[in-house]
Amino acid sequence: MKKAEYFWDKIAEKYDEAEERFEPIHTQVLQFIKSYLNSNDIVLDYGCATGSKAFKLSSTVKEIHGIDISSKMIGIAKRRLTNSNVKNLCFTQTTLFEEKLKKESFNVIIAIAILHSLENNYQVVQRIAELLKPGGLFISATPCLKEKMAFSNKLQMYLYAILSKTGIVPVTLKRFKFNDLDNLLSNENFKIIMTERIFYQMSSYLIVARKV
Repeated sequence: MKKAEYFWDKIAEKYDEAEERFEPIHTQVLQFIKSYLNSNDIVLDYGCATGSKAFKLSSTVKEIHGIDISSKMIGIAKRRLTNSNVKNLCFTQTTLFEEKLKKESFNVIIAIAILHSLENNYQVVQRIAELLKPGGLFISATPCLKEKMAFSNKLQMYLYAILSKTGIVPVTLKRFKFNDLDNLLSNENFKIIMTERIFYQMSSYLIVARKV
C-alpha cells in the first residue's frame, strides 16, 4: 500500500493534465453515471484522485464523499473545494476498508478507472456491498486492457508492464476482458442491471449493479 501511495503521490500534480487526453470518454462515463443518480443520493467516489469527477457530479446528488489513498491527490481536491462554492463534497485520504466508513451508508458507490489497478478485487467488491444500502447501486467504469486498443496504447501498456515487473512502477494493471468484470460482479450480493462498452483509444466497460 505504501508503495502504491507513493506512486500516486508522485504523479498527483500532473494527473489532471495526463487525463485530458481521455476527456471524450470521461464525458461519456459521467453522463452515463448521472442518468442513475438523483437528488437524494449519498455517494461514495472510490479512488476519487483530484476530485474532478466528483465536482462534475455534485449538482446531481445530495452528498459526495471522495476517498483516495494518495494524500497529494486529496490535497489537490481539498484546495479545489476551498476555492469553490460547492457545499456537498468532502474528501478524505483513506482506504475503502477504513472502519469509519459505516456499513449501509451510501446509496451509490462509483469506481472510475480503478478496479484494474487493484490486487484484491474480490474483497473490494465484498466491501462495497457492505457499504451500500439495500438496493444501492455500484457503478464502475473500467479499462479492459485485453480488449480492442489503439496501437499507441498497446505500446504504452507494453512499456508499463516492463516497468511494473522491474518494480519501477509499483502498480500492476490487470488486463481485464469484459466478461472478467461480469464474473466479478455476478455474485450473491449484486445483480447487474446495465452494461455499456465504450471505445476511445482503448476499451472501457461500464457496469451498473444493484445490491440485492
